[in-house]
Amino acid sequence: MMRVIATIALALLLSACASQIDAGVSSDPEAPGVFWGIWHGFIFPWAWLGSLFSPDIAVYAVPNSGAWYDFGFFLGITVLGGGSAFGSKKARG
Repeated sequence: MMRVIATIALALLLSACASQIDAGVSSDPEAPGVFWGIWHGFIFPWAWLGSLFSPDIAVYAVPNSGAWYDFGFFLGITVLGGGSAFGSKKARG
């Protein structure tokens, strides 16, 4: 039980340091939102590989609409991209 409390406390402490600069968030209606975030999260592995070879390829849109884009990006990486589902499947025997 103490380990769980320590882990939660550490996560809260580290998340208190997280912030986003104002230049990264746009209120423009054309700024990428949740659906673009989902798409960018889903294609993240390929975009990352491309970004290693081309400075014109980015894995994350800046500026974006803020928290909703981040939420979509998270969903795209974890849900559509497989996330932890690969580790949770039982071996077929």
